[in-house]
Amino acid sequence: MDHKQVSHAILMPVCAASRWTAERYKAEAERRRTLRAERKPLVRDARKALAVARKADPERTKPGTHKAERELRQAQRAVPDPMWLFTAKTAAVVGAAGYVGLPHVPESVWLWSAVAVATAIVGAVVVAVVLAARQPKGLVPTAEERQLLQRLAPEHWREHAEARGLAGTLTGRPELTDAGIVTDVRLDGTWTAAKLRTAADHVRALLGCRSSLRMEIKTGERGGWAVITLRTRSAADGDDLRWSPSARTFGIDTITGEHVTVPLGERLLIAGRSGAGKSVASRPLLFDASDGPTNALVILDLKMVEGRLWDHRARVASTPADVVAVVAELVEEQTERLAVLPKGQATWRPTAERPRITVVVDEGAEIVTAAKDALEGLETLARMGRAACIDLWWMTQKPTIGDGIPKQIAPQISTAICLAVRTPAEARVVLGEDAQAKGWTADELPAPGVAFVRDGKRKPHPINVRFMDDPQVIALPDEPIWHGPQVAPVISMRKPPEPPAAPPAESTEERVLRVVQGGGGPVRQKDIAEQSGLPKGTVSKVVSRLVAAGRLVRLDDGALTTARTEATA
Repeated sequence: MDHKQVSHAILMPVCAASRWTAERYKAEAERRRTLRAERKPLVRDARKALAVARKADPERTKPGTHKAERELRQAQRAVPDPMWLFTAKTAAVVGAAGYVGLPHVPESVWLWSAVAVATAIVGAVVVAVVLAARQPKGLVPTAEERQLLQRLAPEHWREHAEARGLAGTLTGRPELTDAGIVTDVRLDGTWTAAKLRTAADHVRALLGCRSSLRMEIKTGERGGWAVITLRTRSAADGDDLRWSPSARTFGIDTITGEHVTVPLGERLLIAGRSGAGKSVASRPLLFDASDGPTNALVILDLKMVEGRLWDHRARVASTPADVVAVVAELVEEQTERLAVLPKGQATWRPTAERPRITVVVDEGAEIVTAAKDALEGLETLARMGRAACIDLWWMTQKPTIGDGIPKQIAPQISTAICLAVRTPAEARVVLGEDAQAKGWTADELPAPGVAFVRDGKRKPHPINVRFMDDPQVIALPDEPIWHGPQVAPVISMRKPPEPPAAPPAESTEERVLRVVQGGGGPVRQKDIAEQSGLPKGTVSKVVSRLVAAGRLVRLDDGALTTARTEATA
């Protein structure tokens, strides 16, 4: 029993030391891998720079060439060896030194060397423990965040709130998170979260924060409290937002770091002012809508820019006539699907022959202006297309009801994606009348590439959207292009053009003169009545007027002939 206790007492420190050594080895190996990944590109750049310098100076006489050589050597020295190579080199050096020098070392040197090594190890452990204890726990605030944390402290707020018009409010203890600084605010008297939101400029002045720093003021979890959030950092910082087949999400939540997806089968409204990145941000969604045998994409693009990139994967209509024709095909396809939809089945099940169709209106304001005959069909698709698996996505730079979004389509939207817009009114049109009060402040979003997604499930968290550039879209593989049933041309509801005006009716005088002139000689009055079809009384009156006017001449026998001027004319 005593022997086991002694063995255990000896093995425990040895095992602990072994675990510590293994952990340190892994940590050092990871550190070296990270440094190599960071610094090897610098070596490649230095080699390229040296190659250019040597090409321009093959004799290596110029200072620039020598400088490039020095920079390459410095970059190479900065790249550490991998841990296995470092260990092998160390073992080789120690082995060689021991093989050569150990037989000549006196015993006293061995003794004091062992003491020195043991002392150094103990000292190193003590220093490591002290340094680890001094390391700050959690997130390390930046200089700006330290200043804001100090000014959000209750002591500082209480001292300066009244001078800034914020008397009756008091902050709690601020907290630094992955998404910025968050603090609760107690509201006394007549203060509410909405009133504090209108006093945001006073809050900024008290904190002394920069005007471009995004600040959110929302209702707290309890009555009489609000929450102030300063977005000094993003949970998406450092993430690569370039789209790739392995990174096919819509974007990354800047608050939680969650990868956000927008599923197919939703009626979307995608809005954002010019330059907000609307077209580029929608491309990952267009890829999903055109990917696979059971998905088909239709793009109505009167601007003739974005649709041209997708014409190898989508049916593209780029003229008003084409838009009207394609919409008519879609309505006919919808009607046929709903007519054969089995009893008890709520939605169409996409197949390769009849896939899910996503209809994308690239710029809604252009459709409203230039292709009005297609609006009735698009409104029908918005109301009834979901059951037939024909989904409408409406995109616009002008999110106003009537101009950019038809009144019959806006209420049918189930998911809204809003990038930066110009005014709070536009944000309310896209995200709802309660958008501002609930934190959906799209007019404060930075541009480009940041959006809100409101689908009834998500909170008002800004999303850094992924992007696809033009070469990526063009390089995508081809997909079958959808074509629907041929339908008769759409009859325009516009008022038809007026027919050309009929020539003015021939007067009775002109008719009588025409008969007399065509008679080839004197004509009797009864013959004029027969040939002109006029009543005899009317002919008598007209003849009397023409004779009195000198345009007809009555001969002695009563016949009538034209005057000389009429005859010569």
